[in-house]
Amino acid sequence: MSAPELPAAPASRACGLQAGRLSEAAYARHFADAHPDLSPLQAQLEAERCLYCHDAPCQTACPTGIDVPQFIARIAQGNLRGAAKTILEANPLGGMCARVCPTEMLCEQACVRNTSEDKPVEIGALQRHATDALFAKPGAPLFTRALATGKTIGVVGSGPAGLACAHGLARQGHEVVIYEARAKGGGLNEYGLATYKTAGGFAQQELDWLLSIGGIELRCGQQLGRDFTLDALLARHDAVFLGLGLGGVNALGLNEPELTGLRDAVDFIAELRQSNPKDVAVGRRVVVIGGGMTAVDAAVQSKLLGAEEVTIVYRRGAGSISASEVEQRWALQHGVTIRHWAAPKAVLAQGGAVTGMRFAYTAVEGGKLVETGEHFELAADMVLRAIGQTLEGAPAGIALQGGRIQTDEAGRTSRAKVWAGGDCRFGGRDLTVEAVEQGKQAARSIHAELTQGA
Repeated sequence: MSAPELPAAPASRACGLQAGRLSEAAYARHFADAHPDLSPLQAQLEAERCLYCHDAPCQTACPTGIDVPQFIARIAQGNLRGAAKTILEANPLGGMCARVCPTEMLCEQACVRNTSEDKPVEIGALQRHATDALFAKPGAPLFTRALATGKTIGVVGSGPAGLACAHGLARQGHEVVIYEARAKGGGLNEYGLATYKTAGGFAQQELDWLLSIGGIELRCGQQLGRDFTLDALLARHDAVFLGLGLGGVNALGLNEPELTGLRDAVDFIAELRQSNPKDVAVGRRVVVIGGGMTAVDAAVQSKLLGAEEVTIVYRRGAGSISASEVEQRWALQHGVTIRHWAAPKAVLAQGGAVTGMRFAYTAVEGGKLVETGEHFELAADMVLRAIGQTLEGAPAGIALQGGRIQTDEAGRTSRAKVWAGGDCRFGGRDLTVEAVEQGKQAARSIHAELTQGA
C-alpha cells in the first residue's frame, strides 16, 4: 500500500473532528485490500519452495493443525480446490485466518526454510490463494451433513468460535441455532478488524459459505440476558455453546466525561467496517492509548482517513507491547508514532471537546511499573481507548477465572450441557485461529456427549 494521502491544509488550523477529508480516489486506495492475493505464477513459485517435511513443524505450530505440506503440494500441482479442502477441513475459517493470523509467530516462524534461507515459505499467502479460489468458484459443496440426529444446539455468538462450533456440529447432523446480538453475523471478523484486512465484504462471503452446509439458522438481534436466558436456551436445546467474545471495554481509570473526540477504539473500527470511510469523522491529531492489534488498527486507519498526526502511547517498553512486530512496522510505515513508557493521567478538554492528554513517564523498578514523577502532554482532537476488553453478560452460575469463563480442555463449563470458547474463555492468546480451534474441540465434545450410547 502506498503512503496515505494527506488532506490539504485548511485556512484555519482549529482542532475538530471531520469526515470527508480526502478525495474519493484516496479513500478507495487507502481502504482497498492491503495485501492482494498472489498471482497464479507467484503462488506456483512460492509453493515450490516448500520442502514438504514429513514431520512438519509448521503443521504443529498451527493451532488448528492444518496439514500445511499437503495443501501446498496441491497448489504446486494446480489443484486449488483440493488445497482449499485440506485447509477448510482443519479450519473452516481458513480464509479469514489467512488474512489476519500472525503467521510470522506461528507456522511461518516454524518453517525450516528460516534456517537455510532466512525466509519462510509464505504459508499465509498460499492459504489465502487456495481459499479465495474456492470462494470465487465454490462449485459442488466440499462438505456434506451426516444423517440427522434429532439433536439441537444453541450457539450464542457468531464470531470465529461460534461459527466453527456450529459448522462442526452441522456436519455431524445436528441442528444449530446461532443467536447473535448484532445486526449481522461474523462477530469480530465483521466488526472488529481493520477494513483493509478484510476488504470486499469477505467476512460475509465466508459466513455465507459456512452457513451453506445447511442445518444452521442464524438469528440476529438476539442478545443473551436481554432477549433470552441461559435457562431458556437449555430448555430449548440439548446443549449450548457460549461464544460471547469480550463486549466490555476497559476504562482508562480517569475522569472520563462525555466529550466529543473521546471514544473506544473498537467502536471506531466497527463504524469504519459498517460505513463508507468518507463518512467517518477523524481528528487532525489523534492519540491512541494501548499497545495491541486494536490500537494499531485504529491508529493506521486514522492516518488513512486523513489525520495528520497519530500517536500510539503505551505504558511499558517495546518488549512488552502485544501487537506483533509486523503490526508495529505496519503502523510505522504509515506514519504512526509509537511512544513507550507513558501512562495516561488526565483527559484535557475545552468546550465539551477533547484537546489532548496528559501522561506520566513510567519505568520498571523492583519488577513493578512505577511513575517517575515527570509528565508531558499531547495535543489531540481525538483520543481512542484501546487498553483491552472484558467479558460482559456471563450467565449466573457459570464459574469464571481471571474474569473469563472457566472450562476444561474440551470447552466444558461448570454448568452441565454448557460449553464455551473464543475470547470469553480463560486462557489462550485471543487469536482468531485459537478461537476456531476451541469451537472445533467443543463441537467434538458436544457431539460425543449427545451421541453416547446411540
